Amino acid sequence: MLLIPAIDLKDGHCVRLKQGDMEQATVFSEDPAEMARHWLAQGARRLHLVDLNGAFAGKPRNELAVKAIIKAVREYAIDNDVDEIPVQLGGGVRDLDTIERYLDGGLSYIIIGTAAVKNPGFLHDACSAFPGQIIVGLDAKDGKVATDGWSKLSGHEVLDLAKKFEDYGCEAIVYTDIGRDGMMGGVNIEATVRLARSMTIPVIASGGVHDIRDVEALCAVQDEGIEGVICGRSIYEGSLDLRQAQERADDLSSVDAQREAGQS
Repeated sequence: MLLIPAIDLKDGHCVRLKQGDMEQATVFSEDPAEMARHWLAQGARRLHLVDLNGAFAGKPRNELAVKAIIKAVREYAIDNDVDEIPVQLGGGVRDLDTIERYLDGGLSYIIIGTAAVKNPGFLHDACSAFPGQIIVGLDAKDGKVATDGWSKLSGHEVLDLAKKFEDYGCEAIVYTDIGRDGMMGGVNIEATVRLARSMTIPVIASGGVHDIRDVEALCAVQDEGIEGVICGRSIYEGSLDLRQAQERADDLSSVDAQREAGQS
């Protein structure tokens, strides 16, 4: 179970929003690259970037910050003699040229959200052109998918779209419960498991993580196909210690593996 720190970018700064509301932004750092280095030093094995301005504008708005983060990640890996640390990004990706530019620049995965819902043909083309590097972001409220930086609620059911996009060849699904994002009220385990059970590709949970109990609850169902969880406000405000939580997740995964080995 991967704990994936989120670095949400707004006007070049690292912020956190409540339920996707751009007017409720808390600035945690004016140096996103330094924030990336901080989470890597805390044991992060993957980073999740969101171009918030891009999500609303429909095109990249924080590319300078993204480039600085990628540079910092590369330098950290070299300095600490570790393997490449994946970085994924979503927000404002609407065309193949943008995807190619980002991937050539060092990103490992591109997350397509609004464009996947509004233009499935684009998603299909992206999965074909960049196999293994396209993740679909499905943000939902009450089972319905939202688009345009969560400002619009569509009539599409999460499960229906997820199965459709899986057939296109996407690498994974990031599932966010909008009602819980930034509220630290706990992950929507039931909805996440229901989605994961219906898929053959991994699901990454997002929204609502508050403390170690949420991590433990996700570890208990990770065999359902939940690969990781994106952590935001909880690790920024201190209710969840990233290093300790990842170590706890690793311990639980090890116990499960030993149990399965014993049963076999």
